[in-house]
Amino acid sequence: MKNIYKILIVLALVGGFASCNDELEITNPNNQTTFDFGDSESELQEAIIACYNRIRLEGTFARVGYTMDAVRGDEVWNSSQQWYLEADNLNGPATFFMAEWPWRDLYHVVNRTNFVLSKVDDVDLSQDAYNQIAGQALFLRSLAYYQLTTYYQTVPLITDYASYADINTMYASNNTQDEVLDQIEADLTSAMQMLPSRDEGGEWAGGRATCGAAAGYLARTLMFRHKFEEAYSVLKDIIAGKYGTYALTADFGDNFREDTENNSESLFEVQFLDYGTGGVDEEWTPVNISSEATQGHAVESNYASQELGSWGDLAGSPWLYNLYKKENSTDGRLDPRLYWTLVTFEPEYGTYTGLKTAAYPDGDPRSNTIYQQEITKTPLSNNAQGGISIAKFTNARNNIYESITNGLHCGVNIRLMRYSDVLLRAAECENEINGPTQTAIDYINEVRRRVALEDLKLSDFPSADALFEQIANVERPKEFGCENGRGIDLLRWGFFYDADRLNQITEHAYYVLDGTANTDELTAETASASSFQYFYKGHEYFPIYQNTLNANPNLVGNSANKNEDNGPAFFEKGYTVRPVVDLD
Repeated sequence: MKNIYKILIVLALVGGFASCNDELEITNPNNQTTFDFGDSESELQEAIIACYNRIRLEGTFARVGYTMDAVRGDEVWNSSQQWYLEADNLNGPATFFMAEWPWRDLYHVVNRTNFVLSKVDDVDLSQDAYNQIAGQALFLRSLAYYQLTTYYQTVPLITDYASYADINTMYASNNTQDEVLDQIEADLTSAMQMLPSRDEGGEWAGGRATCGAAAGYLARTLMFRHKFEEAYSVLKDIIAGKYGTYALTADFGDNFREDTENNSESLFEVQFLDYGTGGVDEEWTPVNISSEATQGHAVESNYASQELGSWGDLAGSPWLYNLYKKENSTDGRLDPRLYWTLVTFEPEYGTYTGLKTAAYPDGDPRSNTIYQQEITKTPLSNNAQGGISIAKFTNARNNIYESITNGLHCGVNIRLMRYSDVLLRAAECENEINGPTQTAIDYINEVRRRVALEDLKLSDFPSADALFEQIANVERPKEFGCENGRGIDLLRWGFFYDADRLNQITEHAYYVLDGTANTDELTAETASASSFQYFYKGHEYFPIYQNTLNANPNLVGNSANKNEDNGPAFFEKGYTVRPVVDLD
């Protein structure tokens, strides 16, 4: 009997273990993978939000990815002479560590948008839901590739999510810049047709990609390729309201404050939580998944004054400062854009009264206050090297806190495209197609009137070259100084491939390492150096990082890796560089 009992106990245990094993085969619903996620509308909506999260990384638009192009321009220089130095001097080797970050984080965007696009066709969706989800993914992928190809020239064009699963296709090779731009044009054209306008989208459209955002970036892409007639058609449609209602804000400063975000002028901006409203985890990439993340950006930490707590890495050029000072508003004021672009002390700021513009707030003593501190001189960008600190996309002029908290904390949304860019691009296209016309002048004057500058007159511009000079080296830098995009402008205009133009931007970029916030109009004799005097051919693009090349056997270096002159290829396409014109 004892043996029978033993046998029964063993059988019971075996049966129990077998039943337990069956239970353990149940899939944990909290351990989803890309294979079992994205099969419903709600999950795709979550995935799209995750795509937006990727444009808020350090290498996309939360710091380095945004400021790398600003320092490539001629109106921003590296005041720390440490970080960004190779990007500023346009001579970085393949081991330049910062060249990795935009590449890495922009491909995060590509990866997530490709995932959404791989799933969306297989989910039962209404037409509106399908268009919104797919349209946003197409726009965000295009945004990433626009940055990638204007930063790195020849990059892998990856549009098939399934390709990551095969070792033979996972390691993608370089595509030509034209192939990448072709894909961007195709994706943005589709997104324009799929996405609602800001008017139609209502509250949903606040902070999201709309058909207007897609149209604006399509125009940018076309102009990069000198397709001026096609770009002009898109720009005129934006102006006519085909893609939503856009207008300049009455106050230029509304484009750089927390409480006036997603306004009438904004075609697209990157969303950051207002200062102090996020969590406490300061997540640097590639993590950025904490529900307690600060959800701010660190552009302020690069742009603001080291005297007032920032890192003091970047400064505005004396050339840009003097450009603002050469032309006052019709009522005698300084151009308000100086106030919002550069952190300078100007005695005039304290004398304006009764003016309803935040640039000079009703005689408020804050006119001469930076981060709630009264100043009597321009604060230094960098304590050791000097320089003029930058106000845009910081809270220098907003007075919401006393001192700068470095890192991912600033809550001012990064406006990537504004309606003023549409107007000035329309003026440029009109001038390229028809020469100087009153229509081109009218577009420019609409932007100038916002800051009460005197209207330009057609009779002052006898040639298309002269009007181009005004647009390229007066109107655009004063409107967009220290914003992302100036370096891309220099690329598309071919300024790196013409000796006179390269000499011109070298003069624009003069700086002094004298420990002061120098505002002199500098010359070769009085300047310490210019960023562009160190320029190596091919380094108008950033090098592909060596570790990235090592990891991918199918990837080759670009012109910066090879020190290769891109001038001949530029001219072989039939592009031209307009000659320098003296406007004085």
